[in-house]
Amino acid sequence: MKPLKMGNIEAKVPIIQGGMGIGISLGGLAGAVALEGGIGIISAAQIGYREPDFDTDTKEANLRAIKKEYEKARNIAPEGVIGFNLMVAMRHYEDYVRAAVEAGADLIVSGAGLPTDLPGLVGDADVKLAPIVSTEKSAKVILKYWDKKYKRVPDLLVIEGPHAGGHLGFAREKLTEFDDFSVYAKEVEKILAVAKGYEEQYGKKIPAALGGGIDTPEAARDAFLLGVDAVQVATRFVTTEECDADNRYKNAYLEAKKEDIIIVKSPVGMPGRAINNDLIRRVAAGERIPHSPCHRCLHRCNPAQIPYCITDALIHAAKGELEDALLFCGANAYKADRIETVKEVMDDLKKLL
Repeated sequence: MKPLKMGNIEAKVPIIQGGMGIGISLGGLAGAVALEGGIGIISAAQIGYREPDFDTDTKEANLRAIKKEYEKARNIAPEGVIGFNLMVAMRHYEDYVRAAVEAGADLIVSGAGLPTDLPGLVGDADVKLAPIVSTEKSAKVILKYWDKKYKRVPDLLVIEGPHAGGHLGFAREKLTEFDDFSVYAKEVEKILAVAKGYEEQYGKKIPAALGGGIDTPEAARDAFLLGVDAVQVATRFVTTEECDADNRYKNAYLEAKKEDIIIVKSPVGMPGRAINNDLIRRVAAGERIPHSPCHRCLHRCNPAQIPYCITDALIHAAKGELEDALLFCGANAYKADRIETVKEVMDDLKKLL
């Protein structure tokens, strides 16, 4: 097992805790992972949902919470590597990027769209940048764009596979094609080959992390055998004591069966993986779920047309209000059978590395 190096930053353990929003990976979980030598990631998606002015001034509530949650994580792990996950699809994305930089983030991981302009937003700030890609095509687009416009390459390339939780970077039919890990492994090799070309051009290493369905030491080992430098793990950290979500959310993972985990259509049209529940069944039956006044969270959302509000549903999840919740999860969430500590998860995942 080798440390993950990104320029002048080094994580002793090459395990990245994936960002999970709303409110699942905040300062508590990210700090605990960073303390164990991994990279802790705070999800900035509607991060201010607990702030008193969230309903009336969502943007300011989120900006304030970005600073609060970072400071919480930093207090837990003063020397650890701590970053943010920022979705390109979010409104005010640019402001949230700058807030993460100002807070002191070591790393920004960005997906849910291609973060083509991320280098321009951070300027000369000493923060590492990690775009999320899922296919060879998306890797080619982002690397070519950053090369031509900014004369730089990513500090880390996060490859997110089809077994990940939440919103997925694949068309629905591709999820079926790539369901077999050995098939997707070939796509990973293609992505790494794209990165290799830019490594030679720039004379520097572009480390890569693979995520999606990595929940055991065997899965982590298989990922490293493909040639990546780190693994991204999210679902396994949900059922930990330190996870920021309500215990009822964690228990939903413990109670889930394999057949309960399904692909759903997000209100904004993207496929996602979640636990089947009352909300999903009501939407599937054609019911339109009343929602709160619009928090203007995503660019591609028309409140008059959506079957339910994803912000409302994910906040219900974080609060443990399961009947009205969208319970995002990875493909292997049903395997969880107990609440662990972050240290136990980290020690287990690195056993074979």
